[in-house]
Amino acid sequence: MSRTTPQESRQSDEQTLYQRVASRLLEELRDGTIPPGERLPGERHLARHFGVSRATVRQALDVLRRGGMLSTDRRGSHATLPGRPVEEPVSLTFPVGTVPAGPGAVDRATVTWEAPPPEHARALGLAPHRPTLVHRYLSAGADGRSLRTAVTSFSAVALAEVAELARYRERADGATPAQLGRAYDWMRKAGLTLHHRDSISQVGDASSVRVTRRVRDQYARPLEITDLVVNAEEDTLVYEFTLPAAG
Repeated sequence: MSRTTPQESRQSDEQTLYQRVASRLLEELRDGTIPPGERLPGERHLARHFGVSRATVRQALDVLRRGGMLSTDRRGSHATLPGRPVEEPVSLTFPVGTVPAGPGAVDRATVTWEAPPPEHARALGLAPHRPTLVHRYLSAGADGRSLRTAVTSFSAVALAEVAELARYRERADGATPAQLGRAYDWMRKAGLTLHHRDSISQVGDASSVRVTRRVRDQYARPLEITDLVVNAEEDTLVYEFTLPAAG
């Protein structure tokens, strides 16, 4: 009867462990915990998540990569299981996921590089007076009366992770219209999972309401904050969301 040496036993245990981690990670990929196309958390995060070493995580990732279930580029590892592609348009329109104000409305938007409102700086973890990308939006009716106004400030994380947003730093002079309508799509393409939290409050009298949206990523890092004020007497705020089907 053959005997197993301690070294062989350790090697067998290690192999079993990284294979178990690979199986558990594959389950999370398949059940949508990590959506197709989204960037996986880093090795350190996965090691804490599964309670193993980073070396074990690397072995597990390599197993899935060889099986064609992960792809790796300079930004990290991405799930490649069949599913809803990240590039597919969604109806979470910018700045706050609302459908257009209605026929005859005129929308204007500008972007500047400046210090955001103090409450935005606090929410984004920015030092006081530190400049960032600030987007301003105005929608007015055919008679010129304001229907909606919005101010959006982006975090340092958003500008560092999303190349399309970072490009605006050099041309954010407020003189030309801002084409940021696909900001949420750009964030998703950069591998960020978006978590939206909307709060609605009354502004002054009952004629206006304020919607404050905070968006963070899968690591709980703030990405942007938007304050939208709607003239409730002149406009109806409609939210329209498209969610991926359960796979």
